Amino acid sequence: MASFNKFYCFVQDVANALHDMKTGTAQVYKVYLTNAAPVVTNTVYNTPADLGAGNGYTAGGNSVGTISGAQTTGTFKFVGGTDPAWTASGGSIGPFQYAVLYNSTSSTKPLIGWWDYGTAITLTNGNTFTIDLDQTNGILTIT
Repeated sequence: MASFNKFYCFVQDVANALHDMKTGTAQVYKVYLTNAAPVVTNTVYNTPADLGAGNGYTAGGNSVGTISGAQTTGTFKFVGGTDPAWTASGGSIGPFQYAVLYNSTSSTKPLIGWWDYGTAITLTNGNTFTIDLDQTNGILTIT
């Protein structure tokens, strides 16, 4: 399983109230795919570059669904309700090695973090790639 890495800007963006990660938020969080290696100093959507649309992939990525986020004993957990998935149709999707999480509601579309799958992946026609979001421990925690 790929580990989650955060962008440096995420910490400042939380302090600046760019993210509403509580249960019931109207904000939409998405994941997009890229083959360009993220750099911890990247700050906004499309840096690193999103894949081009086509063959079952929509530019901008897929939503993590309904958010549940809550604090218990000083630790806040951010949990996505839907595992983002892509199915190649009419051709291939990729290659890609990284999946990038960002806030698509905020006007600046700030980055949050990414998963590194270790090697480039190409989905051939009919195959599906799913990001298995941790429904117990959350996508990320803030302590």
